[in-house]
Amino acid sequence: MRMVLGLSYSGLQYQGWQSQASGRTLQDCLETALGAFTGSRISTLCAGRTDAGVHALMQVVHFESPVERNNHAWLRGTNSKLPKDIAVEWALPAPPDFHCRASAISRRYAYVLKESEVRPTLEAGRVGWSFRGLDGAAMRQAATYLLGEQDFSSFRASECQALTPVKTLSRIDIHQRGAYWRFEFEASAFLHHMIRNIMGCLVRIGQGHEAPEWMEQVLRACDRKVAAPTFSPAGLYFLGPRYAARFGMPERTPAYDWLP
Repeated sequence: MRMVLGLSYSGLQYQGWQSQASGRTLQDCLETALGAFTGSRISTLCAGRTDAGVHALMQVVHFESPVERNNHAWLRGTNSKLPKDIAVEWALPAPPDFHCRASAISRRYAYVLKESEVRPTLEAGRVGWSFRGLDGAAMRQAATYLLGEQDFSSFRASECQALTPVKTLSRIDIHQRGAYWRFEFEASAFLHHMIRNIMGCLVRIGQGHEAPEWMEQVLRACDRKVAAPTFSPAGLYFLGPRYAARFGMPERTPAYDWLP
């Protein structure tokens, strides 16, 4: 039986998603909880691996289960075995041809940034920070150069394992609410550190250090060395993938509305 779960989590206390010998990863915690609930060893796959310190509002995972439970039992039973900073938001059975990663049409992320002279305190680890004021119009203009099918080599981490740097970035939305900025990205897929590297460039432009046209120069260079330093993971949230309607998977969780 193939089961699919939608998870929300805070990445603050974990060494990213991918299982490691330390056991302090999100995948390790989830598989331990599923094992305790089912009495079997469960191996999971996720829609998008997140780095240390990165959060998720709807990480999607699938796995083959040797036992059958109703959807409510999967949700309540797994959550009873998870730490308080990880939760199953929904659980659904899936057809055998569903794959949480390969079936995804697109993936979505948000970056939340606080503009303030004083560093974040209550939000520490949950928002990025700019102590200088940001020019929204300049950042929105710069973002337009990134849309469409592009070679994103300039925003690719050296350890990235993607087969190609060419991705299709379909949407970048930038909104401000009080001291908080919310940047939303949607693409066919993302390279390792791609959003954090784009954010470094957007903030540099927003702070007035570069003109919006500089973003196009960085993109066309296809050279990571010409871009801004990688931005903090603190404000990065995986919003989740989108799937074809025939799979019946949710596109968001209630946690989505928690962000500014």
